[in-house]
Amino acid sequence: MKNIRNFCIIAHIDHGKSTLADRLLEYTNTVTQRELQSQTLDDMDLEKERGITIKSHAIQMDYEYKGEKYILNLIDTPGHVDFSYEVSRSIAACEGALLIVDAAQSIQAQTISNLYLALENDLEIIPILNKIDLPSANPEEVTDEIMGLLGCKYEDVLRVSGKTGEGVHDLLEQIVNRIPAPVGDPKAPLQALIFDSVYNPFRGIEAYFKVVNGSISKNEKIKFFATGKEYGADEVGTLKLKQVPKKTIECGDVGYIISGIKDAREVKVGDTITSFVNPASAAIDGFEEVKPMVFAGIYPIESEDFEELRFSLEKLRLNDASLVFEPESSAALGFGFRCGFLGMLHMEIVQERLEREFNMNVITTVPNVSYHGYSKKDPETTILINNPSEMIDPNLLDRVEEPYIKASIITKSDFVGAVMTLCIEKRGEIVNQSYLTADRVELTFNMPLAEVVFDFYDRLKSISKGYASFDYSPIGMRSSKLVKMDILINGDMVDALSSLIHDSNAYYIGKKMCEKLRELIPRQQFDIAVQAALGAKVIARETIKALRKDVTAKCYGGDISRKRKLLEKQKEGKKKMKQIGRVEVPQSAFMAVLKLND
Repeated sequence: MKNIRNFCIIAHIDHGKSTLADRLLEYTNTVTQRELQSQTLDDMDLEKERGITIKSHAIQMDYEYKGEKYILNLIDTPGHVDFSYEVSRSIAACEGALLIVDAAQSIQAQTISNLYLALENDLEIIPILNKIDLPSANPEEVTDEIMGLLGCKYEDVLRVSGKTGEGVHDLLEQIVNRIPAPVGDPKAPLQALIFDSVYNPFRGIEAYFKVVNGSISKNEKIKFFATGKEYGADEVGTLKLKQVPKKTIECGDVGYIISGIKDAREVKVGDTITSFVNPASAAIDGFEEVKPMVFAGIYPIESEDFEELRFSLEKLRLNDASLVFEPESSAALGFGFRCGFLGMLHMEIVQERLEREFNMNVITTVPNVSYHGYSKKDPETTILINNPSEMIDPNLLDRVEEPYIKASIITKSDFVGAVMTLCIEKRGEIVNQSYLTADRVELTFNMPLAEVVFDFYDRLKSISKGYASFDYSPIGMRSSKLVKMDILINGDMVDALSSLIHDSNAYYIGKKMCEKLRELIPRQQFDIAVQAALGAKVIARETIKALRKDVTAKCYGGDISRKRKLLEKQKEGKKKMKQIGRVEVPQSAFMAVLKLND
């Protein structure tokens, strides 16, 4: 055990985490030159294109230092706020962390939140300044920031370039010297922490784990704490670029287990594996059920593709256990699914994977969050509202609570005013403002999650010219004055455009939506009224004017009554058409609602 080092890499998106991991694999000869490609550990095309890690990975490296052989287990972590629970479990499986900061971009919000996670787990932090080869790098200033954040010495901050490989040999030596070996009791009953799982179409779910106490052997009967299910360990082994089967995984090491599980929901990240014959008395602390934060309806464009969409979502869930969905129907869109996501990025990724991997063209409705409603009859019982259509009748409503988050935004001091204005417009309350350096400010707000899921992130990036970084964590539910706003087109309610919004924003958002729909819905042979209503009260209205044929063109000269007769006849026809006419809402209208400020 004394020669094992388990560590993870924490960094903000695009600070060079995957590139540095490539250099570590190359310099420890884990990967041959032929197998090496850029971002070796990111195996989804989507990850390579966007430059983000979506699924965390683990890989074992062998390293020789001063004549002794060491096993280095790198547990990679996703970089985005949506996947923070997965990051926390990866961190719990490590004894040390490499904190990477881009020498050109400095410290960002994600870096700080993941650093706090690592410090809570008592990890040894090795600060690294990456991308020092860039002409725009500012190593001295960023080193001062890191020293201020961590309270470390100047010489503790390693200077590395993931691209050129400069400083990587020194980094490997520091990993061996500074990160402590894992502690655990090899003779105690088995306790292994699951920090990730992947789906293999031929062998079922492969769970990645770290053995905290005891050891795990091939063909041993094991049990999962959270689900209470028992399985046989058909194969255990360590994770190189390809899996290496072993007879036994000893205490302190990281490995994988295959036991023929077919359903991703049975393997929960953060769960504990123990022996069936000699079980441990307690699970490892920190396990949580992953709760979706954002909900949206996903509907097939062609209604006959409903079963195919169900099949695609079930296939996708095998790879992504945090996706939840249930069937629902909408008068406007037909049959589809109500899906729960960890956040907006997760939702975008699921949409894109449906299109790429399954060729599914889908319509996504306005995303919303989960509310708690309480009725006057029974004010103690919580009613979960995931969809505006589930909202309690206003006459019976006692109160509604909505989820709040603590948002941390780091930006340049020039943009503080604009960022504050945006957050206050989104009903945020400022909690703290602290200067990290002379021109970098950290702003902390408490704000409703519902305001963030709309267009907050895009607007934050545009007002700060791309400089602001954003991170959030949930802080619980608060009572709010929320109303259900319906959109009526030609007197018919379009349920897919209904939304729950704060009373203070209702008029403004209603007016904006009506204006946007007026531009997007094609004109018909009759006038179409587009209305926003709160219950029976219409708060905004726009009219889409009718396309008119000039019926008087053939009537030249003559008496005025001849013209009037033709116009009256046309008017009758329009009235009849308005009664039986149906208005098709184009797909672009559902998407446009998300971008009301454009």
